[in-house]
Amino acid sequence: MDVSTVAVIGAGTMGAGIAQVSAQTGWNTRLYDAFPEGLQKGMDSIHAFWDKGIARGKTTEQQKSEWSINLSACENMAEAVSGADLVIEAVPENMDLKQDLFRELETLSPAHAVLATNTSGLPIGEIADATDCAERVIGMHFFNPVPLMSLLELVRHDSCSDATIAAAQSIGSAMGKETILVRDVPGFATSRLGVVLGNEAIRMLAEGVASASDIDTAMRLGYRHPMGPLELSDLVGLDVRRDILNNLAEAFDDESYRPHPMLDRLVGAGDLGKKTGKGIYDWTSGEKVER
Repeated sequence: MDVSTVAVIGAGTMGAGIAQVSAQTGWNTRLYDAFPEGLQKGMDSIHAFWDKGIARGKTTEQQKSEWSINLSACENMAEAVSGADLVIEAVPENMDLKQDLFRELETLSPAHAVLATNTSGLPIGEIADATDCAERVIGMHFFNPVPLMSLLELVRHDSCSDATIAAAQSIGSAMGKETILVRDVPGFATSRLGVVLGNEAIRMLAEGVASASDIDTAMRLGYRHPMGPLELSDLVGLDVRRDILNNLAEAFDDESYRPHPMLDRLVGAGDLGKKTGKGIYDWTSGEKVER
């Protein structure tokens, strides 16, 4: 599939990261968010990432200039998806919200466009079934931070066409990602494994088995994980992790998936991880500090 124009719906951490990679790939990329302040924050984060790369000597001013030409902010969703070959949704993990959005996308976007959702745990088939073009809907689950993480988990539901899967694989390759293809089951492959490991790490922390940094160090050095499960949970968002665990518990009718009470308490207090400054760690200084 030839891609020239991409629309990303939702300018949060994931949406901004996806838009950044799309622009760097050379595609005309439009970033949309329902909230103007969120859209501006997303654009600012992309430029800050590029500026940091320049400061570290990893990228150049010329590269930033070229990438910036490919990226535009849109305050109107119809404008954002007009003529798009690929639309990637990255809005909050709420099924009703996503279904309503995909109904709009079906109407507003071109008939040939691949419609992708970046959900990390909601059933792709239920999102697709809200439309009359389920064959064009696929899960494209990126990982945070999107510009640095090489994995792209593609999720196929029963009505997803082979052409859509092939297109998504080609798109992922063009973005520099290695793709895996999984069935549309609760938690897919990565979220299911990741949240269970993170939840157990939180249980160990609550029980005083070891400090957060020591638990993370154990997995980094003992199992060669690039990042410990507690740090990763803070980076992904503790609210996101909690919601996935609750979805798994309900989908499998298995209470062992329920989030540990410590996770519930942190989310209830608004300590969602790095994005709010505090989670399992304290990030307010810009660096990870034990709480």
